[in-house]
Formats: sequence, C-alpha cells, structure tokens
Amino acid sequence: MNNVTNKYRGTGEYFLVFNELVNAARSRGTVTYQELADLIGLPITGDHMASELGHCLGAISEDQYARNRPMLSAVAVTVNGEPGKGFFKLATALKKYNGSEAPEDRRHFWETESKQVYDLWKRKF
Repeated sequence: MNNVTNKYRGTGEYFLVFNELVNAARSRGTVTYQELADLIGLPITGDHMASELGHCLGAISEDQYARNRPMLSAVAVTVNGEPGKGFFKLATALKKYNGSEAPEDRRHFWETESKQVYDLWKRKF
C-alpha cells in the first residue's frame, strides 16, 4: 500500500471513478473497466489502460480500506463480469485475501467483498 505516491489520489479522475463505483454499488450492479477507462479519457483496451486504471482503482480501494470499508473496486469488472487479477493482488497486499489462485476461492472472496460494498452503499429511502 502506497498512500503517498499514487498520482490519481485526489484528482478529478479519482473522483469520477469513485462516483461511478458508488453509483454501481448503490444499484447493486457493476461497471466495466472499459466504461471507467472511457470516463477518464483512457484507451478502452491495452496494457496502458489496465495499468493506469489499476492505479486509480487501487488508490480508491486503499483509501476505503484505511476507513475500515470494503474494497469499492469490487464492483469494477472485466467484460466477462469478473474482477481482474489486480483486484486480488491488491486484496492480498491489504491482507484481506489469502492469495489463493483457486477459482472458487477467488469467487467466494469477490462475492463476499461485493456484498459488503453493496450493503455499505445501499440506497436509503
């Protein structure tokens, strides 16, 4: 976790992505990496997009973790509807996940984290 050097922390791009993630969470849905990349002016495919968006999502989830909240980036997914490898890598670095590569372990962690995100950000009428 590197809270000081992340270039996205506190930027307009950070807040655009944060708001999109919260909107997805409030509707108990997801948002694709491609949608998020397009939102902040990144190419919608490729290594550059993955790296830059990963840094932005990482800053958001680190900040949520520092506030004892679940990883908001759990609602960001690939076009296949699942989180990317970076989600699990960050969860492992934050000591929220044991690092298992087993698909069933990853799915269980992601579903549990997503539920916590949905519960935290649910609409209150």
